[in-house]
Amino acid sequence: MNLCFQSPVECGHRSSSFSALKTSNFGCYKLGSSNLGFHVRVFENRKTKQPKVTVNSVSSSAVGTVERTERDERRGGESVYDAIVIGSGIGGLVAATQLAVKEARVLVLEKYLIPGGSSGYYEREGYTFDVGSSVMFGFSDKGNLNLITQALKAVGRKMEVIPDPTTVHFHLPNDLSVRIHREYDDFIAELTSKFPHEKEGILGFYGDCWKIFNSLNSLELKSLEEPIYLFGQFFQKPLECLTLAYYLPQNAGAIARKYIKDPQLLSFIDAECFIVSTVNALQTPMINASMVLCDRHYGGINYPVGGVGGIAKSLAEGLVDQGSDILYKANVKSIILDDGKAVGVRLADGREIFAKTIISNATRWDTFGKLLKGEKLPKEEENFQKVYVKAPSFLSIHMGVKAKVLPPDTDCHHFVLEDDWKNLEEPYGSIFLSIPTILDPSLAPDGRHILHIFTTSSIEDWEGLPPKEYEAKKEEVAARIIQRLEKKLFPGLSSSITFKEVGTPRTHRRFLARDKGTYGPMPRGTPKGLLGMPFNTTAIDGLYCVGDSCFPGQGVIAVAFSGVMCAHRVAADIGLEKKSRVLDVGLLGLLGWLRTLA
Repeated sequence: MNLCFQSPVECGHRSSSFSALKTSNFGCYKLGSSNLGFHVRVFENRKTKQPKVTVNSVSSSAVGTVERTERDERRGGESVYDAIVIGSGIGGLVAATQLAVKEARVLVLEKYLIPGGSSGYYEREGYTFDVGSSVMFGFSDKGNLNLITQALKAVGRKMEVIPDPTTVHFHLPNDLSVRIHREYDDFIAELTSKFPHEKEGILGFYGDCWKIFNSLNSLELKSLEEPIYLFGQFFQKPLECLTLAYYLPQNAGAIARKYIKDPQLLSFIDAECFIVSTVNALQTPMINASMVLCDRHYGGINYPVGGVGGIAKSLAEGLVDQGSDILYKANVKSIILDDGKAVGVRLADGREIFAKTIISNATRWDTFGKLLKGEKLPKEEENFQKVYVKAPSFLSIHMGVKAKVLPPDTDCHHFVLEDDWKNLEEPYGSIFLSIPTILDPSLAPDGRHILHIFTTSSIEDWEGLPPKEYEAKKEEVAARIIQRLEKKLFPGLSSSITFKEVGTPRTHRRFLARDKGTYGPMPRGTPKGLLGMPFNTTAIDGLYCVGDSCFPGQGVIAVAFSGVMCAHRVAADIGLEKKSRVLDVGLLGLLGWLRTLA
């Protein structure tokens, strides 16, 4: 999850229906009846020279009606869109923009009023709150893992960023305090000063992380499900590819134990991995851990000026500039199948929209359990659910506080586990805290700071409560969390609060459409690295998945990587990239077999 404990709050968004786009059974599109608020553009597709109809959400004005009468039969005809993307999280937006720059015609459907999902934002009383964490990877200007920078650049966008000198400040049992400095040598110096007897072990474990990171960072990152690309990379960089293959089935905890014996240092590495994946090091794939544990030093953590929500806004604007579309207030209720192929989506108000391919940025549980409700669960999804369960959700607290309560040298990000290492993975056991106004004071009124607090929580702890009891429990649990931070970090915190909103797993489920509010998969036992993680393709023809329940998992870099891979695979399948059907069958079969070994 790479320091992305992401959660919304119950901030008053409401979805509503409208009839901006309705597809008849005869394939005739009618767009833009009065008072619908959509601008209709007709222009040529640069490759096919065929007219194209697109819809963009703009001001509420009557714009007339445009009909598309070309063939759009579900069988064999040309759809208006090459791809429909369900959801505008970072994974979905990266997939959409990467396809759009290849001149594919893409429609992103977003349930709410703004893009971003758990990387969105909201505004209250002069504060601009990130929905999720403020720790942003992938924003550097070098290497191949700066995927956010690359995604923005592809659509002509660039964001001003502020370097964060400390990724996170750990406050751990036995008064262990460790800062993750931006400079790797500074971090190693601090950690070895705490554990001088484990210097060789520290260098050995993090050295292996760098082997993996450097291998990844040297490759052109595209779909691991596309054999022409994959074989090409192997012939160009055989050593790097073999390095990744070696570590693919391994976990960080097992590697750490080859080098390190001190139980407290191993517990610290558990905490490092918990931030990445919400599980301990023994359950965290080594490749996933290495991406985060090294990129924080290679590219560093860089906060976007104006808040994290600007990333999704910029990608959405760039998508439209490329001739594709994003439609808000578009609540997808089901995926339409025709002879077993995904051909379109049905919205909550009954509208149906068709495309050559469907990309779901929902979790795999929501995709196959809700959007395809009633359909037989494919065997590979059954196997995935045998190996993985839903990771826990979070309780989140967004607060505005008086600036004077924070010491002048306060770091932006903190991880607090006060008394017992055993509480690391327990609900409410550990606390992650972001203070983005340390980096960008413009997010809050003068003399104020933002505190965004996360702690793991299960939806079962919040179900079945009447409204008054639910609100009372939110306040009670939040008060205990705040008191812990007051005792450990900031005396007088409770009396300095000027604004507070609390979100629970129910909030996450409601606003982000995540089953039980989950943030991706968590292994049932000790996994074999990333072998069990599904990729972007699914057993349903024309349906792809993207996001944190796909390879390589949770976190900003991971979901952006998932989006890049998905776009490449879809582009190959719709004829925008090279493709070999024979090699496809062989590679996809091999990957499917490997997943059964997890």
